[in-house]
Amino acid sequence: MTASVCTDPSLARIHPTAILEAGVEIGAGTSIWDSVHIRRSTRLGAECIVGEKTYIAYDVRIGNRVKINAFVYICNAVTIEDGVMIGAGVVFTNDRYPRATTPDLGLMRPSEPGEHTLPTLVREGATIGAASAIGCDLVIGRFAMVGMGSVVTRSVSDFALVFGNPARCAGYVCRCGFPLLRSRGVAPEVPAELRCSDCSRSYNLHNRMVTELPQGAG
Repeated sequence: MTASVCTDPSLARIHPTAILEAGVEIGAGTSIWDSVHIRRSTRLGAECIVGEKTYIAYDVRIGNRVKINAFVYICNAVTIEDGVMIGAGVVFTNDRYPRATTPDLGLMRPSEPGEHTLPTLVREGATIGAASAIGCDLVIGRFAMVGMGSVVTRSVSDFALVFGNPARCAGYVCRCGFPLLRSRGVAPEVPAELRCSDCSRSYNLHNRMVTELPQGAG
């Protein structure tokens, strides 16, 4: 492990084969497993887990209690908020028009961010299923769920369940992850209020947008 600037290195668990470049900050209680590579100036919050052989590019911002499974690729310009779950083999992207060289093949293009680098924001509580590919210039909403193997090419609304290639909305989920409504095959008269069958939280559905109701309402 190379030199790094950690919030408190003694309170983090870092495998001896992990590579942390200069300026990396790791929160207390975070675990970094074997063969992980975290580039310079990236910040991870407290109580995160980063699975084996994951790569996190420089200047990435990751919140608290984020679970990143094995073989994940997180590129520059990605921001991940608190409580996000990222399944194994997920790949983020940040360029819609990537090329290795200049048009005449004379020069290698630099890897640093440029005019074509576009951001991705994963909001709190979201889940991204294993082996998904995430496009750029988009937002994955609060507590949304992306099914495994999906290709996300546009923003995902809060609490939406999406899957497929390209990923499309197939329903809505609760904070706890249980389905609230399956939208495929549902009649146009969709109920205005939804209640989770597992934890009894209530939600309002209007114009394909889900919002939480105060606990005990509905």
